[in-house]
Amino acid sequence: MNLKGRDFLTLKDFSSEEINYLVDLGLDLKTKLKSGIPTPLLSGKSLGMIFQKSSTRTRVSFEVGMYQLGGQALFLSSHDLQIDRGEPIEDTARVLSRFLDGILIRTYSHKMVEDLAKYSDVPVINGLTDDFHPTQVIADLITIKEHKGTNKGLKFAYVGDGNNMVHSLMIGGAKVGMNVAIASPEGYLPNAEVVAYAKEQAALNGVSITITQDPFEAVADADVVYTDTWASMGQEAEKEIRAKIFAPYQINQKLLDAAKKDAIVMHCLPAYRGYEITNEVIEGAQSVVFDEAENRMHAHKAILAAIL
Repeated sequence: MNLKGRDFLTLKDFSSEEINYLVDLGLDLKTKLKSGIPTPLLSGKSLGMIFQKSSTRTRVSFEVGMYQLGGQALFLSSHDLQIDRGEPIEDTARVLSRFLDGILIRTYSHKMVEDLAKYSDVPVINGLTDDFHPTQVIADLITIKEHKGTNKGLKFAYVGDGNNMVHSLMIGGAKVGMNVAIASPEGYLPNAEVVAYAKEQAALNGVSITITQDPFEAVADADVVYTDTWASMGQEAEKEIRAKIFAPYQINQKLLDAAKKDAIVMHCLPAYRGYEITNEVIEGAQSVVFDEAENRMHAHKAILAAIL
């Protein structure tokens, strides 16, 4: 499948077949790495990585992944660029395009990513914005397929804040044929337009998107139980009030018992144990959280290999 030259901004831009292709490519690259088979698919190519939001997994996995593919990665913090000093994003895009084969950006505004892609002559990858986190979902789908043998027909339950992670999970889940159930409190539900789009995609694939305020309803008979931090970057001031509002949405053993006995537990990290998930669950036999974290690198390698 030829995805060369494509931007990777949201999963809206990719078909079910293309998403499944990236999942399978990630699994293949993982198998080759574990078998000691080199994959210098991007020899001589360079990736510029702009980080206006801090990162552990995104930065390390993209950087190491690029090296493993035979290319090189250049880390650029906001202090290393002129964006924060007022240089227009279109100028930054045009200049970096002359030096690099691809640009990764992790930032707040999704519009900034769209503008960067508009004026860039090389592929742009969204490493996270306030609205979407599509690269994480490829890792999540790899992890689910690895543990369940498929993504199609499963029930996927997310409990917590209706944030950027939920938006991308709904779209990705719908497109690969999963039934997705989201439980969030009033006032913290996912964006209505994204929900409507995900429901359209789900209908095309014969599955459903359910939005509820009841975590037990969402988790009932689920194959996958997923959560995320209750206070994302930029929301630290709201942490205490969010902790009270989201307390009934904690992934604990009682809630997990409502899922299938062989359900897997996922969290995109960083996790705040004792808040959105208990230590017992994240360290328990059903947790695949650290397999999921490892698969970030294999997912990112798949995206890089496919589009650069």
